[in-house]
Amino acid sequence: MNAASRSTSSETIEPGFALFETAIGTCALAWGPRGLVGVQLPEENGEAATRARMRRRFPALPEADPPESAQGAIAAIQGLLRGESDDLSDIVLDMGAVSEFHQRIYAIARRIPPGQTRTYGEIAAELGDKGLSRAVGQAMGHNPFAPVVPCHRVLAAGNKPGGFSAGGGALTKLRMLDIEGARPNGMASLF
Repeated sequence: MNAASRSTSSETIEPGFALFETAIGTCALAWGPRGLVGVQLPEENGEAATRARMRRRFPALPEADPPESAQGAIAAIQGLLRGESDDLSDIVLDMGAVSEFHQRIYAIARRIPPGQTRTYGEIAAELGDKGLSRAVGQAMGHNPFAPVVPCHRVLAAGNKPGGFSAGGGALTKLRMLDIEGARPNGMASLF
């Protein structure tokens, strides 16, 4: 499916969520008429835990077959997590529930290409205040769209992994970076 078909369509979209398999485990996404409203990386305890997390995050949404636009997003996320170099920037996100400040941070993070990283401080500097590093880290920890908003590519000072709120924590973050071929500080692959 090409990029345009992932972000534009004449289909009527009923909100819902779906689970899908990836190279790192069962992921999920939720959609609405204006784009994706959430993406979920795998929970440590497998598919049932990922489904339960989606039901907690989106209690009003039914589990359903994804519409064409969501199918395109699924295919792109699966490709990224297999090592394909797709920045997912053409996937439409509905950020209606996201603060303007976090939207600014997520827009910067979405410009980080696969295989590259930036630090919380570098993103804070781009926002105009290096003192916002902690706020950038908090925004990454609350990212509702990982890996479409690639918080795994944002590192702590000294290119250290920092935290990661997805199942598996920092180890999952490092695994995702390894799949992309990123080598912060020239570190060797852990996998």
